[in-house]
Amino acid sequence: MNRLTPLACAAGLFCASVPCVFAQSAVTLYGVIDNGLVYQNSGGNNSAIRAVPGGLFSTRYGFKGSEDIGGGLHVNFQLEQAFSGQTGAATDPTKAFNRLAFVGMSGGFGEVRFGLQNTPQYDVLQAAMDPSWVKSIASPMNNFNGLIIRANNGISYYTPTVGGLNAKFMVALRDSSTGGGSGIGFYNVVVQYINGPLNVAAGYERGDEPAVGAGGSYSLTGGAAAGPGAVFTVFNAGASYAIGDDRIWLAYHTEKLTNTPKYMQHDVYQLSDSYQFDPATLFSVMYGYVHDRTGAGNNAQQVGVLLEYALSKSTELYTAMAFLQNKNQAKYTLSGTAYSGLIVAAGADSRGIGIGLVHKF
Repeated sequence: MNRLTPLACAAGLFCASVPCVFAQSAVTLYGVIDNGLVYQNSGGNNSAIRAVPGGLFSTRYGFKGSEDIGGGLHVNFQLEQAFSGQTGAATDPTKAFNRLAFVGMSGGFGEVRFGLQNTPQYDVLQAAMDPSWVKSIASPMNNFNGLIIRANNGISYYTPTVGGLNAKFMVALRDSSTGGGSGIGFYNVVVQYINGPLNVAAGYERGDEPAVGAGGSYSLTGGAAAGPGAVFTVFNAGASYAIGDDRIWLAYHTEKLTNTPKYMQHDVYQLSDSYQFDPATLFSVMYGYVHDRTGAGNNAQQVGVLLEYALSKSTELYTAMAFLQNKNQAKYTLSGTAYSGLIVAAGADSRGIGIGLVHKF
């Protein structure tokens, strides 16, 4: 038999006389674990077999929730931490949540977010650039391009989708950890159009040092090291079109980093194809070429293959293979989504194969 306490009875009597509104909310625990093995050879005796985390997906866990506050409005939050599935160690033990920590609102107007969050380029645009979403050693874009992945003090706005078209805007403000001062240290805009089998997206971002380095995380390629006062700019564009079970992908990336030991600027071009053999089997092949725009001729090219097999809705096996050819002083290497490749000598080739098991919960 259910028993009501005096307090519950009083609450019931109160709500009987006064309209009461109870917001509906839900919190979800989620995560991804990706562990595997990789063999890589970067010339001569420079080879290794390693147990690696994050060959295809970054291993992480998180919490996300949404509260319906009425009138078509929702309050949303997300907290996320990355860790190694091989050791259990946090990727950044100094932070409770090093990937995401934001709160925001959504409704008919779109969505706004405040806090540590992925940049629109990383969160949305990469999914339009190649069949791996720019992940694993198989993706030339993953190995050749740099990107500001996420930023602290972020303020973003995602528009509603109208006629297949939407846009995403983000700025990140400076604070004491970014050398003092105030104002915008980073901004990013992405526009996307999806209509049936066609997916097209493009975006531009700009980040200042030290605001970039302190603002979450970022990735630079080719051994570049940003100096004080450096400015990092990126433009990405991707398009894909599905014909039955086959999808063709085109992608372009250009980046420029100033105030480095050697001024860095290059373009990346990529052509990919993916084929869904059956609901469980996806095969992708990718070719990419990076052109050094400094005139030094530090170019490179790569071909990669990715095979994914779904054991269930939550678990998949994958195999990634790649061959990368460096020219002159280029030092590009084959890196997984969440691990770095072997150090490569200038002009040396690199080849590798990795296998892994992914489980999402």
